[in-house]
Amino acid sequence: MSSAPEPTRRRTVYIETYGCQMNVSDSELMYGTLAAQGYDAVDAPDGADVILVNTCAIRENAEQRVIGRLGDLKRYQRRDTVFGVTGCMAQRLGPRLLEQASHVSLVVGPDGYRALPQLIARAQDGERDVFTTFDLEEHYAAITPRRFDGVKAWIPVQRGCDYRCTYCIVPYTRGPERSRALADCVAEVREVVAQGLTEVVLLGQTVNSWTDGTHDFADLVRAVGAVDGIRRVRFTSPHPNDFSDRVIEALASVDAVCEHVHLPMQSGSTRTLKRMLRRYTREEFFACVEKLRAAIPGLGLTTDIIVGFPGERDEDFAETLSAVREIGFDDAFMFKFSMREGTPATRLPAEDLVADDVMADRFETLVATVRSGAREKNLTLLGAEREILIEKGARKGELLQGRTRDFKTVLIPGDDRLIGQYLHVVLTGTTGSTFTGRVLEATPTRASLPIA
Repeated sequence: MSSAPEPTRRRTVYIETYGCQMNVSDSELMYGTLAAQGYDAVDAPDGADVILVNTCAIRENAEQRVIGRLGDLKRYQRRDTVFGVTGCMAQRLGPRLLEQASHVSLVVGPDGYRALPQLIARAQDGERDVFTTFDLEEHYAAITPRRFDGVKAWIPVQRGCDYRCTYCIVPYTRGPERSRALADCVAEVREVVAQGLTEVVLLGQTVNSWTDGTHDFADLVRAVGAVDGIRRVRFTSPHPNDFSDRVIEALASVDAVCEHVHLPMQSGSTRTLKRMLRRYTREEFFACVEKLRAAIPGLGLTTDIIVGFPGERDEDFAETLSAVREIGFDDAFMFKFSMREGTPATRLPAEDLVADDVMADRFETLVATVRSGAREKNLTLLGAEREILIEKGARKGELLQGRTRDFKTVLIPGDDRLIGQYLHVVLTGTTGSTFTGRVLEATPTRASLPIA
């Protein structure tokens, strides 16, 4: 009697992701592409047949971190292991990565993920490939992402950027702006609802400039918000110039749209904004904030700010601090300027560079100013009631982390069975950045059910 043949071992892939939400979404696409070809995702590099590092190029230290990590990962190399670098750093450096890391076989930019199965097969035969061609038609249609998050879904609606701010590498690593068709975006939202998810985040480099040639971002927001089963719609990151009256009215009138806007300011100085080629003045940014707040009561407002851009004077930095105080952001992502090869900022006069110690002092002052203002605002919210969606376990203690509609982080006691549920809480305390909460309702609402 012959024995049954042993089952073929399925191949495994491990992806390590750095950078923004778009990179997270791209990693989900890569997993989906490879799953369709018989690969299983694994949570650790040890023993994986394919190891991919999905990279960010927005700042120098992000790239240096990846170079160091590539060295660390080399210890997992077997004779047949395929190492690859994907994402923005791969697009920017191309074949230079093959020269810097001899164990890397693949360098694949953001428009090359559909070709991953073929590139991996060639790498298994000993070939080394670089795929960094832009494809202005690529939106990864017909690829089902393997989603990491069991609570919300990233929905990329736009790729690339046309703004070309002088400090920014994104137009050179992700190419020109192009948008998916409205029907395709809505179809993906319906798919994630069928999977039991009720919060979606619309992604684009300047997401509110989205247009498919027939519809604008206002139409997209209305269409997504009308999908049966969607309770929360978020989007990131918008550009201040693209908040038309139509878009703001849609944000204010669609019930599912959360009361939060991440509005990158970058600087509070008109002079610096002009040098950054941000295409708005300090006064125009303030006017945008005023219109958003007038239309959306209780709006949570977060931002991005860069310190030390070449030519930034003490008085320019003082204007940034005064803007932070006057606007009263709920939080901010703050960065020291990082010169990126290939960007227009490299052509600014060397004498305009801000000294490292000055930049460090300004950064410290900015962080203190933002946090102080946020803490003052948060203290006024103690005792308020909020709906939160439990997203995951907190880093410390036996706590869970939830998010309010206006993007406040709230920690409550509980176990993992509550992840994915909507709870009503009262805000009981704050560290200045996060809140603690006490659950008010006895029976939580599952995230997969429509709101009562």
